[in-house]
Amino acid sequence: MLKKYYTFIGPGLVVSVSYMDPGNYSTSVSSGAMYQYKLCFIIFMANLFAIILQILCVKLGTITGLDLAEMCRLHLPYQLNLSLYACAELAIIATDLAEVVGTAISLEILFGIPLVYGVLITILDVLIVLLAYHKDGTMKQTRLFETLVSILVFATCVCFILELFKCDFEEGALGSILKGFLPLSKRIFEELNALFLSCGIVGSTVMPHSLFLGSALVQARLKDFDEKHGVVDNLQTQDDSLDELLPATTNKFLNFSDGASLSHKYKPSYKAIKYCLSYSYTELVLSLFIVAVFVNSAILIVAGTTLFGKPDAKDADLLSIYEMLSFYISPAAGLVFALSMLFSGQSAGIVCTMAGQIISEGFINWTIKPWIRRIVTRTIAIIPVLVVILALGREGVSKIMNSSQVVLSFILPIVSAPLIWFTCKKEYMMVYDTSIDKNTANEETLLLNSDHQQLQTNEVTVRKITFENGVFLRTSSIVAWVLITFLNLYLVYAFANGADI
Repeated sequence: MLKKYYTFIGPGLVVSVSYMDPGNYSTSVSSGAMYQYKLCFIIFMANLFAIILQILCVKLGTITGLDLAEMCRLHLPYQLNLSLYACAELAIIATDLAEVVGTAISLEILFGIPLVYGVLITILDVLIVLLAYHKDGTMKQTRLFETLVSILVFATCVCFILELFKCDFEEGALGSILKGFLPLSKRIFEELNALFLSCGIVGSTVMPHSLFLGSALVQARLKDFDEKHGVVDNLQTQDDSLDELLPATTNKFLNFSDGASLSHKYKPSYKAIKYCLSYSYTELVLSLFIVAVFVNSAILIVAGTTLFGKPDAKDADLLSIYEMLSFYISPAAGLVFALSMLFSGQSAGIVCTMAGQIISEGFINWTIKPWIRRIVTRTIAIIPVLVVILALGREGVSKIMNSSQVVLSFILPIVSAPLIWFTCKKEYMMVYDTSIDKNTANEETLLLNSDHQQLQTNEVTVRKITFENGVFLRTSSIVAWVLITFLNLYLVYAFANGADI
């Protein structure tokens, strides 16, 4: 069992990068500096929301063989699909802003490179790594890419382990930290700023592009299983013959010339789904809890231990956080913080570009090489960063970070709604198992040739199996969506009224 689980390690780690990018640093540090450990529960809750949505992503990609963007293109009206595509692209650019700022600041701290030049360097910083990514590549190529990203994730975690060891915890700190993970503090609801910071944590943790990423990453192992068992070719042959017998899925609103190709794209067999689904769930949940929750909690705990009650901690930006850590702990602690930003910025930038590729190919079938995509996205992202830095200097950095969070807060409820809708609908979450013996077929079995229709001159017995969300998952996903929407809308309202993290 452990050996089999090991082969599934990768997608969850890549997805976890989306929940620990430099955009999380500002809100987590501010929360720790102002309320010490009391908002740890919000980090835990935000990651619970993330896990619920990512489970839906795993289910969607596993059952349909399509990612969220492809499902939107296949099943949603043309204009709605384009609108969602525009929102997803805007989310990619807004997310990339945080990676640009985080990487540029870390380059300035570590190598003395001015912010403006650091921003320009971020256009080319991960092109070599991206050469390892192929959206529909082999399992070997997929594993190579996952390994490269996992190394950066591991380096980020090591940085915060070192940071925690350098902190001078007061007596009883462990008990206070553990209490912080329980919803015991009334200050979250009694103080406007605490609620605002809580919204900021949720807004900067659950990222829109991670939904498209999570629904695509699970497919490589499914296809690998079917290829090893000789199922892929059989599935494609049967798919062409079953078209008139199985329910039509092609979007009647689809205007793209390749619309039919999605309905004929490789779909996992029932055996592959049975083999992969539970392990994909397990790997995802463990990766998010072990990596994302740890890193985000560590940021808040370090800030709560070091900066709580200190002057100017409330208004600290990423540069001043480095300076305060260097002053209150040690210069080495400041450098470790800068390294963690560099590693997380690099890994998040890679994953963001990967998600952008999935989005463009899924929504509009725009195929473009990852390194070109990287240059285009980063060029669009750095223009406002350069303008603000040149006009406002260091003060512009925090303004850019806050603006990106406002954009993401608007977009997340929009792009997550189709995910919940698709996974709740039986007609989308349906699998036809043709591998069963017709002599042992039960009442759920459909004899598709009952009207004297023949498939390759042989009688075919097909069992229809549905994987739509059950009561618990349907309810929890809707509740999570409502809460995320409320918190994000409140965050936008607070920003509009002059609030600042």
